[in-house]
Amino acid sequence: MEHLYILGTILFTVYGQIILKWRIGSYGTLPLDLKEKVFFLFHLLLDPFIISGLVSAFIASLFWMMAMTKFELSYAYPFMGLTYAIVFAIAIYLFGEAFTTYKMVGILLIMSGIYVLSRSPN
Repeated sequence: MEHLYILGTILFTVYGQIILKWRIGSYGTLPLDLKEKVFFLFHLLLDPFIISGLVSAFIASLFWMMAMTKFELSYAYPFMGLTYAIVFAIAIYLFGEAFTTYKMVGILLIMSGIYVLSRSPN
């Protein structure tokens, strides 16, 4: 049951990253001028989906705090690597991001590391 805290952290983190990429991408690139940058970022903060992504990051932090009451950091933190794999898969599907051999090997190495670390006793 306590692993649900780690899962909640992962899911809310992934949601926030995907939503931010999706919505920010629809606004274009960051302007060069400082005044325009500030206006651009302020405008982003008014987007309800971006707000939901930021709230999601906050909720992920709450789940992480709960996880930290149950697990050693050295055990729980490697699971955050699952966010890379999940975001990778979703980014390919939703945003058409590149699927390369190097990226896939990297994800497999991360997953292998998570497996090995999760086998160690608390």
